[in-house]
Amino acid sequence: MATLEATRQRAAGADATGETPAQRRALVFPGQGSQAVGMGCELAAAFPAARRVLAEVDDALDQPLSRLMAEGPQDELTLTENAQPALMAVSMAVLAVLREEHGIGVEQLGRFVAGHSLGEYTALTAAGSFSIADAARLLRIRGLAMQRAVPVGEGAMAALIGIELDVAHEIAREATRDTVDGAVCVAANDNAPGQVVISGSRVAVQRAVEIAALRGGKRSVMLPVSGPFHCPLMAPVADVMADALAQVQIGVPSLPLVANVTASAVTAPDRIRALLVEQVTGMVRWRESVLYLFESGVTELLEIGTGKVLSGLARRIDKRMSGTAVGSPADMAALVATL
Repeated sequence: MATLEATRQRAAGADATGETPAQRRALVFPGQGSQAVGMGCELAAAFPAARRVLAEVDDALDQPLSRLMAEGPQDELTLTENAQPALMAVSMAVLAVLREEHGIGVEQLGRFVAGHSLGEYTALTAAGSFSIADAARLLRIRGLAMQRAVPVGEGAMAALIGIELDVAHEIAREATRDTVDGAVCVAANDNAPGQVVISGSRVAVQRAVEIAALRGGKRSVMLPVSGPFHCPLMAPVADVMADALAQVQIGVPSLPLVANVTASAVTAPDRIRALLVEQVTGMVRWRESVLYLFESGVTELLEIGTGKVLSGLARRIDKRMSGTAVGSPADMAALVATL
């Protein structure tokens, strides 16, 4: 069996070009939608380090969130206030196991961190900018504020498949002109070529879906979400998060964060704080973020936590990129074997 020191040396070992494997990888963290009943259970059953992370999140929230993750019900877990800290908890549990069982820290795994929407908080926690407890509390505040910002039924989100970003912007503008005064519709997530999520007033989003079909879209899917995220209707949430983030210490991340709203790297704590507030109403520029990573020398994304959404998008964004999901004991064993 390899020793921890041997594993560390392999993880840091340079190839003939002088590059280490970590310099060609980035750690990415999933957003809402990847949650599922049973998440984290296999990790908790196998590793004390994972159990400690889940217990820390439970204590921070004064709630047995780990029990809800294990037992459901799914509709309660899917509530934004629960799904957001739950997804962060599983990702941090994976990293805790890699660190404690294999002696591998985030700096030995990748060169950058990035996260999709709430995953940005997880990325910053992984890089040491937030404590796990602070991240859990911030995500609870964020989730509750998002649920309360727009009355149920008045907002919506939809995925436009086969529509590029520039066309999605045009469709959103046309939809707002076609509907009631004050209706909102914007591109919220630029996930991959031909996959853009729009968000806003339900009447305008529904109209945008109709227009997308006329503009050659392959199909559109109304998303089962509790609010219209990443659009101007979330402005009250931005105010809440500005106040909450002002009360929390943000450290310099050990790896640069590729931010959602700029699709570029940032390390300054004050700038990170401002971008997290801007992110509430701003578009998640995921496609551009992955392209930025590739241009910076990254060729593999390690998706840490629950699900495979981001690793699945990697090759859709650039065929020269690969994605690897790391969320189970088997996934971790396979990763360690490659280091």
